Amino acid sequence: MLPSSLKPYANPTLLHRHKWRGRVGLILVASLSVLAGMTDAIGFMASGDFVSFMSGNTTRLAVAISDGDLGLTGRLTLLVATFIAGNALGVIISRISKRHALPLLLCIATLLCGAAAWPFVDQLPALLAAIIAMGMLNAAVEEVNGLPVGLTYVTGALSRFGRGLGRWILGERRNGWRVQLIPWAGMFVGAVIGALLEQRMGIHALLVSGLLAAFLGLVSLMIPHRWHLGYMPR
Repeated sequence: MLPSSLKPYANPTLLHRHKWRGRVGLILVASLSVLAGMTDAIGFMASGDFVSFMSGNTTRLAVAISDGDLGLTGRLTLLVATFIAGNALGVIISRISKRHALPLLLCIATLLCGAAAWPFVDQLPALLAAIIAMGMLNAAVEEVNGLPVGLTYVTGALSRFGRGLGRWILGERRNGWRVQLIPWAGMFVGAVIGALLEQRMGIHALLVSGLLAAFLGLVSLMIPHRWHLGYMPR
């Protein structure tokens, strides 16, 4: 018997398309996670602040509040608020562009390239531009064939993988939990690449992130628009 998630695709042709939509979606997730990992590592090494890992910034914010460090508290509050604004802006751009990834990724590329080209000593504006870009990136893919995915954070993915592993050990054979390692692996590989780039280029390594975002946007043109409708936020 087919899994319940595939029953609407009992027709062999529709089932084939469903599988390919899932594979392409996961490749896109992996690629965008590499972009997120690169950008986060570059931003963290260049400034000491996380660009996409807001769980880390939230913990640091709590510690700063407990220490009475008003300067760091204000800075981290601004970073978290900027990330939230980036997520909202990503959904707005997604809707305006009729839920196609290209306009969104080109906006992200522009922000990252602008951050890389920031000419002044104060890196905070460049950091904020990168954070907005990472917030927006989450609107590029929200789910693949009904499976939720995260691009700029992996705690949820590891949690879903771990819970799926627990169910598998108990004998339950549900589908989809293994794919949660894809965004984690993509972000890990991207972070390694980003760290190596930052060691050589400093914050200007964000230029590579920007070019990758633009490249992925162009590649997304090969993905049928109806598939984007299933990937991006409704």
